[in-house]
Amino acid sequence: VMSAELRPKTLEAFQRYVQATEARIDSELKRPGAFLYVDGLPEPRRSQIRAQLQRGEVFMDRLYTVDASGRKITAPDALIHHWIGAVFIPGVTLRQTIDLVQDYDHHQDIYKPEVVRSKLVGRNGNDFKIFYRLRKKKVITVTLNSDHDVHYYPVDDKHWYSRSYSTRIAEVADADQPGEHEKPIGNDGGFLWRLYSYWRFEERDDGVYVECESISLTRDIPVMLSWLIKPFVTGIPKESLQMTMGSTRAALLAPHATSDSK
Repeated sequence: VMSAELRPKTLEAFQRYVQATEARIDSELKRPGAFLYVDGLPEPRRSQIRAQLQRGEVFMDRLYTVDASGRKITAPDALIHHWIGAVFIPGVTLRQTIDLVQDYDHHQDIYKPEVVRSKLVGRNGNDFKIFYRLRKKKVITVTLNSDHDVHYYPVDDKHWYSRSYSTRIAEVADADQPGEHEKPIGNDGGFLWRLYSYWRFEERDDGVYVECESISLTRDIPVMLSWLIKPFVTGIPKESLQMTMGSTRAALLAPHATSDSK
């Protein structure tokens, strides 16, 4: 009853969503003097968000990508979750920020309890292969083994961006028990089939602005299991990104983090 199947038509729709989103991001990255997503918002909203970030808050908003005709792109038998989060970290440099987010072996400390285990598998310049064991809990607890390719793009000494793509996500049954095993990929609980993230980093105003767009793909919510699955499927994407942004800010503001990197 709990199982769901990831179908080719679902993946095709997700890829259309990703391609359209990346086209929008590419155009934003080319804007002179408006590197961040927030920079493209109209006033007074832009100033309100900047004030929110300066107060140390995490900005969160739900996004939707549309096709050429202006219609939302949806995935059959699945849900696409698209959120953006942003923080401002005063008193740190871009180099300190990049060093922290690239320290994948210690993400299990920075982003616990959701990141149970993290490991840098390989690196070639600004391209990384990483492993995460994720544990997400909301009514039910789900453990996932996941592999990701992460690519960083330095623009100049004040601006970087990166893109992270999940290449393998396997749900773990009986996690941390003697009989632990992975369920068949794409034929599991469907709680996370894809996870892509798009980061932007800008050093400005005596600190660093960090933005992250997260696009994830999960199963649809069957009516009979809505009480069990809906809180997890609809709540986790936002809460996970909010935790990630807040934890990034907290780690960079920790005295040992800023002193060690200077």
